[in-house]
Amino acid sequence: MARSNMQMAGYALLAVLAFLAPQLLGGSGVVYSAAVLIAIFAVASYGLDVIVSDLGEVSLAHTVFFAAGAYTTALMASRGGVGSSWLTLLGAIAVALVLAGVIGLVTLRLREFVFSLVTYAVAVVGMTLAANWSFLGGSDGLRGIPTLDLSLPGLTLVAGNDRALWPYAFALLLAVIYLVARFRRSALGAAAVMSHLNPRLATMSGIDPARVRLQVFLLSAPISAAGGWLYAYQRAFVSADVLENYFLILMLTAVVLVGRRQLLGPVVAVALVLTQEKFFSLGGDIDKIILGAVLVAVLAFLPAGLASLARPLARLRTARAAANATSPLNTLEHTK
Repeated sequence: MARSNMQMAGYALLAVLAFLAPQLLGGSGVVYSAAVLIAIFAVASYGLDVIVSDLGEVSLAHTVFFAAGAYTTALMASRGGVGSSWLTLLGAIAVALVLAGVIGLVTLRLREFVFSLVTYAVAVVGMTLAANWSFLGGSDGLRGIPTLDLSLPGLTLVAGNDRALWPYAFALLLAVIYLVARFRRSALGAAAVMSHLNPRLATMSGIDPARVRLQVFLLSAPISAAGGWLYAYQRAFVSADVLENYFLILMLTAVVLVGRRQLLGPVVAVALVLTQEKFFSLGGDIDKIILGAVLVAVLAFLPAGLASLARPLARLRTARAAANATSPLNTLEHTK
């Protein structure tokens, strides 16, 4: 119990420091903009994370869910005249669930390479539609998105710039982290891992792997869509570029850079990538090359992520503790 309380206190302190980080780093508009984008893309990456880390599949269609959240928000807020951001969030989630249901049913029986190939085809179709369909603004995109408005009766909550948007972006990030943590402790999370590691054993245990895959897919899509929802308000403009490969590579890097099933891994990875791009940029094209090179290097040389570098140190610390516990001097002291 004491250890659990200490962990909770540590997480609370970490959350407070993370929330205050933009102010501690100078509080400029550029810093707040970077912080908001880190939160947005970390949220979008968590949707992909539960598919890759827990289900063991590589979905290349999660930019579609991110784009669905952004486009739905833009259409409802600009063309539909919906002023409440709560309603646009519900709309983004609903559209993402429909898309996930269709894609999930089509890909239920597919695994590994074929699954990835089909999901990438979905992303290509989405990119083509967004760039050429006038209903979605075509190549010009959708403009005129109003500011985020989460006001409730008797309470005004409006964010007109990145500084004002940061508390809401941070709250969304915390909510998603909590959701993913609960998922991994749930029966569905355990079934997803079992379906990934040993489908035959899962079936013998009464688990339907196809049903589990669909349920996890339906969970992941709204998470990425929520990132797109907030991105539309932060940018005030949505176009087909939200489906570019850059966003897919960023999300994949966020999942694997620190390590799979690392709860804070996507946040840390996105923070590292965007910090380099925002404050130590070498040019747009070079930054993209760096991002792609990092993804390739991690997959080739550190498939378990940067967290694997700490494992030798942990084993050394454990070995030293065991050696100290069994040393003659320590045994003599206990005898006394």
